[in-house]
Amino acid sequence: MAKAGRAAATWRAYREVSKPGSPGLSARLRAMPRMLRAAVKGEYRGLTKGKLAMLGMAVAYIVSPIDVIPDFLLGLGIVDDFGVFLWLATALLGESGQFVEWERDPRTTVK
Repeated sequence: MAKAGRAAATWRAYREVSKPGSPGLSARLRAMPRMLRAAVKGEYRGLTKGKLAMLGMAVAYIVSPIDVIPDFLLGLGIVDDFGVFLWLATALLGESGQFVEWERDPRTTVK
């Protein structure tokens, strides 16, 4: 069930990125450093400290040698890292799209 949820979230992120009029993938990727800077400075309120903490924990989990499922278990060990990576990529693409929209019009209400 969790795999289906991650796949659905990834599909929604792809559809959002490819939607006409929405910021494209390259614009979203270029916006990520600006978004993180603005969120840390408190200028952009769409990325709360809680969301920043979750994103940071996801990055730490991916690069950490300690896993829920050890990597030496062939096939299974990478699945948990990949699931966290998919969540991280989906979250960052969604947030950066909202940030690009906010940059275009700062009066825009951020979800």
